[in-house]
Amino acid sequence: MNIDLKDKTALVCGSSTGIGRATAIQFAQAGARVILLARNPNKLQKVLNELDKTQRDDHTYLVADFSSFKEVEDVVSAFAKANPIHIIVNNTGGPTPGFLIDAQVDALERGFTQHVKCNQVLIKACAAGMKEAAYGRVINVISTSVKAPIEFLGVSNVIRGAVASWAKTLATELGPHGITVNNVLPGFTATDRLDKIIAGKAKRAGHSEEQAAQIMKSYVPARRFAAPEEVANAITFLASDKAGYINGINLPVDGGRTKSL
Repeated sequence: MNIDLKDKTALVCGSSTGIGRATAIQFAQAGARVILLARNPNKLQKVLNELDKTQRDDHTYLVADFSSFKEVEDVVSAFAKANPIHIIVNNTGGPTPGFLIDAQVDALERGFTQHVKCNQVLIKACAAGMKEAAYGRVINVISTSVKAPIEFLGVSNVIRGAVASWAKTLATELGPHGITVNNVLPGFTATDRLDKIIAGKAKRAGHSEEQAAQIMKSYVPARRFAAPEEVANAITFLASDKAGYINGINLPVDGGRTKSL
């Protein structure tokens, strides 16, 4: 299957590392103009240098901190007025691990801002361009916790569920305009966040980090962690015209770990 994103502009959030970086690289290879978005300009420049420029060389990056939805709104709105965006990949670091009962209210507020509020200002900034093009793709990188809560990720479980409902609602509202809204649910993926989760599990159980990692892999029928590129494969497909009739779904990319259908 040939995925062609030529003539499309894609905004990839959290693209300085991990799944976001892998997605940005694949989008560029598919011919999209890629707009990187994260808070660290040095890391963004490094990824920008990695993007395929054989099909187009006008990739760029924007700098904003997702702890401030107003900053994200201002930066992206100004850009989108002159540069219609057709694809949004909502992807940013998850809330700090921990038990929900121990979480302070401000942790929930931070998570809601970083994910739901920022997602909302991004779609509002880009929806007009998507409607005009009769083409839009919103892909939210969230978590399998929307199907089954994950231990020690209490705040994340709550916030990811809110994003899933946000997406399903918008999928209905925006579908008539040729815009789809879907969620990708990564399982255990080899990223910096997974390293932190493994370290936390090891500390609580009194295991080495290697032992903790092996236990986590044993929960997965594939018996391994995903590479970020494997999650990016699903995102790239959903961003393409090939996925035009897929709307409002949760797509696990988890090696079969999630027990529910």
